[in-house]
Amino acid sequence: MAFASPSPSSSLLQSSISSHQSEVKGAVPLMRFGGSDDQFLVPSAAGKCYHRQCSVRPIFAESKGNHSISPLLKPEVQTMESEEYDELAKQLENASPLEIMDKALEKFGKEIAIAFSGAEDVALIEYAKLTRRPFRVFSLDTGRLNPETYQFFDAVEKHYGLHIEYMFPDAVEVQAFVRGKGLFSFYEDGHQECCRVRKVRPLRRALKGLRSWITGQRKDQSPGTRAEIPIVQVDPTFEGKDGGIGSLVKWNPLANVEGPEIWRFLRALNVPVNSLHSQGYISIGCEPCTRPVLPGQHEREGRWWWEDSKAKECGLHKGNIKQEEVLQLNGNGNGNGNGNGNGNWSSLTNGNATVADIFHNPNLVALTRTGIENLARLENRREPWIVVLYAPWCRFCQAMEASYIELAEELAGSGVKVAKFRADGDQKAYAQQELQLGSFPTILFFPKHSSKPIKYPSEKRDVSSLMVFVNALR
Repeated sequence: MAFASPSPSSSLLQSSISSHQSEVKGAVPLMRFGGSDDQFLVPSAAGKCYHRQCSVRPIFAESKGNHSISPLLKPEVQTMESEEYDELAKQLENASPLEIMDKALEKFGKEIAIAFSGAEDVALIEYAKLTRRPFRVFSLDTGRLNPETYQFFDAVEKHYGLHIEYMFPDAVEVQAFVRGKGLFSFYEDGHQECCRVRKVRPLRRALKGLRSWITGQRKDQSPGTRAEIPIVQVDPTFEGKDGGIGSLVKWNPLANVEGPEIWRFLRALNVPVNSLHSQGYISIGCEPCTRPVLPGQHEREGRWWWEDSKAKECGLHKGNIKQEEVLQLNGNGNGNGNGNGNGNWSSLTNGNATVADIFHNPNLVALTRTGIENLARLENRREPWIVVLYAPWCRFCQAMEASYIELAEELAGSGVKVAKFRADGDQKAYAQQELQLGSFPTILFFPKHSSKPIKYPSEKRDVSSLMVFVNALR
């Protein structure tokens, strides 16, 4: 796997890699939790992982009794207000993931747990081990994970000598949902209801036994939802064991680390990984809602691919999703341009963020609402057109920008017009009703002798695949 050139996030990992390599080269000290009768971990002969020897239930063991993750002991936890966590997040902005993990475990002891999804967030477990502090791991078993993910869970438990605390959906609730709507209703009416039953409610029960949790969220993971996640925050969505808003603290140690850097870390430390990654999967969830991504696609494009890109959250991190009006970015209300009709905004303001327009090229026409309406009405055009329906904030649109510009250059003078139409905000309802918009980006081909456009059916957005589509219809 090719990695990006070193970025600022590279330095965030270096201290962790060096620390681990030093630990492996030398004798690995014992880790002891609590008193003499508690669990302690001893190194294997290879010095790469820890095995359990315990005379009492380990801290990682699945809780009995109620369905929350109940702490074994009540540590002395220092409480802080939301404003103080905002300040702490600023202080930790340039800290390494190892430093952040150490701070989180130090502060909350046994009343914090790592949320493990069965993907590359296994890095969280490695960082927790490197702190040499006791830690807990839980995961949501939705009942619809890939076999490879279950095998990965087992490999992680054996590698680290821990028991993952699995949370399951309510069987009666799942039964009623499936009987009422079928096994694959999410393909028709969206994934939120299924995720609410299988993931969100089990997570809510788990978090009611904690005061803090640790996630593997990164800013580069998802368009429109994770670009501004802080290192640490008072959870805006879920409640902790004390109940009420503000009773749970959420840590995101990997927030400032990019995907390629995570993989460099995992490979350098020989950490077990989900075998699905070698099959083209990057972001991994339930089997029916996850697929491999193709060249030029963003990693989250493999999740809920039939839905709008800004909705690609299952509800576990729904606090990331901004209100609709904040996302529209429409300026003069027509969704295209700066008032001069050419569709070329220099920038678009979204709160404090500025989103530059995309698909700039002399060979590419920026269509206004009037322009695309006229194009759609024509039954006999002088030349065929290919048009991308896009939103400049969409990472998937951004990912195909280079290939679409290259397509425009290759088709220059060929008799095929290449255009763009910004279809978010006020234009979205029209695009959905009249232009077959399902999610961003949507690519349409308008033939010379037909008023009805033909929707590009493939997820392959490299220039060669787009040229095959055009040449087949021109």
